[in-house]
Amino acid sequence: MHSILDIPDDLAPVHGALADALQRVAERFDAHLASDLLPVNDLVRHIERYRGKMLRPALVLLSGMACSPSADDPEACVTDELIVLGAVCEMVHMATLVHDDVLDEAAVRRRGQTVNFLHGNETAVILGDLLIAAAYHLCSTLDDPYPSRAIGEVSMTLCAGELLQLANRENLSLDMETYREILDRKTAALIGVACRLGARQGGADEALASGMDRFGRLLGLAFQIQDDLLDLTGEEGVVGKSVGKDLEKGKLTYPIIDHLAKAEPDRRAATLRLLKRAAAGDEAAPNKLVGVLREDGAIERARLAAESLVNEARAVLAPLPDSGPKRYLGRMADAVVQRAF
Repeated sequence: MHSILDIPDDLAPVHGALADALQRVAERFDAHLASDLLPVNDLVRHIERYRGKMLRPALVLLSGMACSPSADDPEACVTDELIVLGAVCEMVHMATLVHDDVLDEAAVRRRGQTVNFLHGNETAVILGDLLIAAAYHLCSTLDDPYPSRAIGEVSMTLCAGELLQLANRENLSLDMETYREILDRKTAALIGVACRLGARQGGADEALASGMDRFGRLLGLAFQIQDDLLDLTGEEGVVGKSVGKDLEKGKLTYPIIDHLAKAEPDRRAATLRLLKRAAAGDEAAPNKLVGVLREDGAIERARLAAESLVNEARAVLAPLPDSGPKRYLGRMADAVVQRAF
């Protein structure tokens, strides 16, 4: 996310410290996954290209900086423990990407071919498992047992969220409450934990760490709604991954659920027919559906919902003393709903 921000001069020190720290996170990630087996190393090098916005490690680092008594000196705030936590959160996230590509039968990720497309589902599943195992192992090197418990708990939450989503595939009556529950578990929970762990490492007390967890969860919900919109309206070459997969797999997302809840019976029935055609592979159906959602205002309502979540997240930062890292977090929040990829 940091790579697409417009950084003012006063935040240049934070930006520089963050860039250096993220490089250290990437190096720690690679070093911990290094293997004496060439096929394993080849796969690990392949998923290096999956690093895009590095949102989760960036939030670990910035939360640690913002909650540190030395927040005005960002470089001094970056401890080795923060680097480890950033790498751990990125490993868990990478595992979910590799597994999601299997579930979605996706061929493109970060403008490159996915592991499952190149090497098959078996290899992709085991690689995802390796990433999870590596995350636990690296986390266990910390003296404090709390992060290991938190990562274990959030990994269970991620899996439960995915199972809830799978249980609701092709459920054309999916309600907004269940959809939000899926998002909170599948996406928001890990982002919340990234902020919580970073804040604790920076010196936050339990109340402030919980507030940072809430900041991350709100940001995660907004992030996923924006992803939903990009899957419907984005271009693969810009988004950098396969698009249209939600419709193909029978997943209802925010604008569709909102539209179906508000539509008159005849309009709702017509939209349900379009959804069934899209899931059956009708190439014309997705564009027609997007046209219906735009005309109805559902696309715009989803965008406004994401913006509202970002505004709520920014308000959670209010108790933090003013500092460069705090202002940087605010800019990252805004970027979540301004991105096109």
